[in-house]
Amino acid sequence: MRFTRELIELINRCLGTTVLNEVVAKRVKEEQEKKSMRKLKINGIRGQMIGKIRSPKKTQEIFIKGALFVSAIFAIVVIFFIIFFLFKEGYPIFENIGLWKFLSGKEWNPTGEPPSYGAFPLILGTLLVTLGAMIISVPLGIGSAIFISEIAPPKIKGIIKYGVEILAGIPSVVYGFFGLIVLTDWLRVTFDKPSGECWLAGSILLGIMALPTIISVSEDAISSVPMEYKEASLSLGATKWQTISKVTVPSALSGITAAIILGIGRAIGETMAVMMVTGNAAIIPKPITNVFSPIRTITGTLGIEMGEVAYGSTHYHALFGLALILFAIILVVNVIANSILGRLKEKHMPILKRKKRKMISQKTIRKIKHSIYALFGLALLWLLVVWCGIKIAVLIVSIILCLCFISKKVSAKNSQRISFGIVTLSAIIVLFMLGIILYYIITNGIGILNWEFLSQFPKDSGRAGGIYPAIIGTLYLVGGAILIALPIGIGAAIYLAEYTREGLLTKIIRAGVENLNGTPSIVFGLFGFAFLVLYLNLGISLLAGQITLALMILPTIIRTTEESLKSVPQSVREASLALGATKWQTIKKVVLPPAMPGIITGSILSIGRAAGETAPIMFTAAVFSQRFLPTSPLEPVMALPYHLFVLATSVPGGERNAYGTALVLLLIVLCLYLIAIMIRSHYRKMRKW
Repeated sequence: MRFTRELIELINRCLGTTVLNEVVAKRVKEEQEKKSMRKLKINGIRGQMIGKIRSPKKTQEIFIKGALFVSAIFAIVVIFFIIFFLFKEGYPIFENIGLWKFLSGKEWNPTGEPPSYGAFPLILGTLLVTLGAMIISVPLGIGSAIFISEIAPPKIKGIIKYGVEILAGIPSVVYGFFGLIVLTDWLRVTFDKPSGECWLAGSILLGIMALPTIISVSEDAISSVPMEYKEASLSLGATKWQTISKVTVPSALSGITAAIILGIGRAIGETMAVMMVTGNAAIIPKPITNVFSPIRTITGTLGIEMGEVAYGSTHYHALFGLALILFAIILVVNVIANSILGRLKEKHMPILKRKKRKMISQKTIRKIKHSIYALFGLALLWLLVVWCGIKIAVLIVSIILCLCFISKKVSAKNSQRISFGIVTLSAIIVLFMLGIILYYIITNGIGILNWEFLSQFPKDSGRAGGIYPAIIGTLYLVGGAILIALPIGIGAAIYLAEYTREGLLTKIIRAGVENLNGTPSIVFGLFGFAFLVLYLNLGISLLAGQITLALMILPTIIRTTEESLKSVPQSVREASLALGATKWQTIKKVVLPPAMPGIITGSILSIGRAAGETAPIMFTAAVFSQRFLPTSPLEPVMALPYHLFVLATSVPGGERNAYGTALVLLLIVLCLYLIAIMIRSHYRKMRKW
């Protein structure tokens, strides 16, 4: 406007009206609206330009998140397919024979006339050998865990923990070979029996194999008990052992229970070791407590008979029915263990983060404990009466009662010395078992190791020559498996750790991962046989074996990667996002680098496990002897675990080469585990620094 305020006021005085004011105000308002519209248009153009510039990044973020989500639900898809194919192939036996008749039948003779498909002896054999294993491994495992977490000096603690991890890394077929050559012969000579292949041999071997699981989980549970509990007990005048037995162990009881349940799952799902030492007779021991009777387990039956059964026959469907029963048992065991571990983790969360649950009174808890103790005591008394007779049972019970009475009269210091001695002895026994196994394999196999043995093809059915194609075949299988599993596993872990919050979907994905982790290796083998070999028509091939092994090691990669990602502080992510980085840029440039040592450790552990597995490749990839190396992924391969199994069980005079094969396999797996341990130790030192 060209009019000044003075001119406007003068005209208004002359005219005596406000008309001109209104006109001018209207013109001013119009001019302001035009200016604001121009600014909005300019800002809109800028916004469109910025949107066009940023849209590729947004598209990339959406695509990456979708790919990670697909990786995360892959575990659920695999579990669904395993259940679907087990049910599809196993349902006909329940339809033809009936579920109850199949479960309760007392004779398993598929090749008889007429054939019999009674699974009860196999189920009973599985439960008996597992019961014996738990009687051996539970006291030794809990005692060793107490020694490691509460008593051992730091250096000795580190040595024992490394020993336990090495014990966990020994392949099951090496355990089976040791049991077949050494343990069964010792039982035969010591107890003057015609054969040492029996229930007791299987229980001893499975007990040793379950020890690492029980020790590791129990030690974690005991170590997680708050220090305030222990300090309060000691400040009231209790001794260290009284604090351990009355405060620490009861506080960690949930974790110890979960450790025992996981150990049971480990024992039930084992195939190769029990198949090599239990005698494989589908009979019910007479009497039921005859530990020197040969027995057969579900896993042993699957391993022995699946390779020779006709596709689509009643026998074929009966084996898948057994696999379905085994999978259901393991599923229940894993669900119970994970539920207990979840409660234990929640117990140590801050009070505000805990879920509201109905509280149980201490009186009710005491009643439940006393009921469990009473049932356990009655079961133990019944076993003593059946096994040893009434007189010996009464004598044993009397001795136990006398010891309990004497223990109350013993001073607290003497009681602590005795208890510390027993706990220390359990840790020594565990290390002794490890030393015995390593001693026999190394001393008998070192003499055959030379360049010819490592570089030549086998001759004379494996009795002579070398194991070169078995070594290469193992590397092919492991390399392909890790190439398949690693991107899927890392992607799933990133999605779980970075893109989701705890909710229904996350719980479903975690449940799928946990169930996949607890699935027995023989079930993976059957799934690979039914789906990959037969349904997809891949045949017995390298590719089928690689995919099967990849599915088996996938949960290990997911769990270790997720734990590594969670260990990166949240403040690092927030700082990166505050500087303008996108979610994926933050994960790629900021989160993954410090988590890489843990990811590498998990990958190496997965490679070690894949290299030592036999059951998944028996029906999908491996052959005993081959004149040439595979030139195509659709050709079968030799593998060290399967080669060792056949040499030990089916080739007379192949013991010498079997020892050499066992040593090579053991060295490969243990070297991988030691590398993983070194990386983890170095990373922990760096974090402390």
